[in-house]
Amino acid sequence: MLLHGLGATGEVWNDVVKDWHGSWLVPDLPGHGRSEPVERYSFGSFAASVAEVIPREPVTIIGHSLGGVVGLALASGWFGVDVTTCVGVGIKVRWTDEELAKAQALAAKPGKVFATEEEAVERASKMAGVKLRHGVSEVDGGWTPALDMKAFGVGRPDMPGLIMAAEAEVVLAAGENDPMSPQEHLKELVPEPVIFPGCGHNVHVESPSSVAQLLAQVATNPPSAASTAPVM
Repeated sequence: MLLHGLGATGEVWNDVVKDWHGSWLVPDLPGHGRSEPVERYSFGSFAASVAEVIPREPVTIIGHSLGGVVGLALASGWFGVDVTTCVGVGIKVRWTDEELAKAQALAAKPGKVFATEEEAVERASKMAGVKLRHGVSEVDGGWTPALDMKAFGVGRPDMPGLIMAAEAEVVLAAGENDPMSPQEHLKELVPEPVIFPGCGHNVHVESPSSVAQLLAQVATNPPSAASTAPVM
């Protein structure tokens, strides 16, 4: 199971899974892409919605940013999902009051409508931080990003609590140059995070082969080995 970050869609994993020979599932999170919005956005509501499409069999989850937090929530077992390993890539661990206030302000804004599909795609890509092709919808008067702006109000994750509650092996990872998820922040939560050399926040787009390699490790090797081995 591969879970995208805030503002993105499942398409960001295309290059990671294109040569993957095992089974995989890549949903759009609620309020993103082709998925319907929910009344209230929380890490629990995201997890509950995703749990509905996960087969009732052991699953490995790799989630980017928001998707990583949702994966950790699923790893608790509270949603009826048997998660064996949860890999969180590029999760923002520390939030300032100013950052949270900015996110809440974005959540209160209505979605913008653009005259052309190309303009809407450009806006959706800017919000996601990666280039998107399918994250827009046609509406009266033009085109708009498919992202429900209310999703920005999801809040600050309780990372220590989520990791403590997880019944799965937990791996935290980030790009070497990721300003949102620096190594020193991750080391406060896990002894040896996986670091992707030369990468920034969107490792799955910048170096999909590295993430595919990590996926192969956690899917076929004992999780404890994968959690301590940097991907080169």
